[in-house]
Amino acid sequence: MDMIKITIDGRVYEVENGITVLEAARRNGIKIPTLCHMNLKPINFVNKPASCRVCVVEMEGGKGNLVPACATDVRDGMVIKTTSARVLNARKTIVELLLSDHPNDCLQCAKSGDCELQSLAATLGIREIPFKGIQSTYKKDSTLSVYRDVDKCIMCRRCESMCSNIQSVGALSAVHRGFPAVVAPAFEAALGESSCVNCGQCVQVCPVGALTLVDNIGDVVKALNDPTKTVVVQTAPAVRVALGEEFGMEPGTIVTGKMAAALRRIGFNYVFDTDWSADLTIMEEGTEFLGRVKKFLAGDKDVKLPLFTSCCPAWVTFYEKNFPDLLDYPSTAKSPQGMFGAVAKNYFANKIGVKREDMVVVSIMPCLAKKSEVARPEDRKSVV
Repeated sequence: MDMIKITIDGRVYEVENGITVLEAARRNGIKIPTLCHMNLKPINFVNKPASCRVCVVEMEGGKGNLVPACATDVRDGMVIKTTSARVLNARKTIVELLLSDHPNDCLQCAKSGDCELQSLAATLGIREIPFKGIQSTYKKDSTLSVYRDVDKCIMCRRCESMCSNIQSVGALSAVHRGFPAVVAPAFEAALGESSCVNCGQCVQVCPVGALTLVDNIGDVVKALNDPTKTVVVQTAPAVRVALGEEFGMEPGTIVTGKMAAALRRIGFNYVFDTDWSADLTIMEEGTEFLGRVKKFLAGDKDVKLPLFTSCCPAWVTFYEKNFPDLLDYPSTAKSPQGMFGAVAKNYFANKIGVKREDMVVVSIMPCLAKKSEVARPEDRKSVV
């Protein structure tokens, strides 16, 4: 490993040659703020369009301009200042300019308290916006899973990178130039009319409130407070592993018992684990696979193999939109969520003496695509 020496804020550090100034600083405990930079280490993907310019630093012996730390590679003997008056003033001005074209509705924003722009403004001590002018406005847009408020887009392009480079969906990209520039589907079509599969990964990486999930909590609260309804909840396996982290527990802590007890105290009449209907899925897909293999061995050359799972609604939608000629390969089985909804409405409701229309089935899932799944015609027939 080729190591070099650089100086950051008056201290000499030995760092790996070829990494960026931002990475070198972070490896040595030096914080440089960013908005557009995104490092997905598990899959070794780095998003560094250097578009937000919040990570600018001062480099001695350069051309005199501030340089973006996320897109500037280290060089032997480099001298960097990350907290000079010039750097801090530039960062503050950049954030003030971003805020000047940003809705001032933090109290109503779904990302309030978890917004990177909001946190950065507080860190930089911004209490007023000195720049006044016309704000860009765009049409609000929503699918059953994802809500888009593009007025809040800061052009960090994280969503574009996630959608195109990681998910290979390509539903979002930068359109226009200058002041009207925004990240949107091609021809600025509605998200539901694009190649979007409602996977929700864009929501995961958006640093502001431009992309958020569609909130159905109000509907659940209404059902829980309706004495004529029997409310059943199913929870996906991933939920009980991720939930504890939100309450300060070690990541990966399993909270199955606590979660089930809390759901009962909230008011749910019955709590089920989606593991049960996942077993149904295994049985259904396994039976379908064996059936196809038997047909193939019997000489039916038109049978479609291999068999792909249909558990993920985003995957199914991706198939439908991109490979319609291969739709005979995925399984015809519903997802575990869909199977549970059908069983609850058509078997369990009858078992406990409740009319199916008086039973409300709530799903707590780790994936936004599950929201759009329930609107599929084949699912609505069995669960509504």
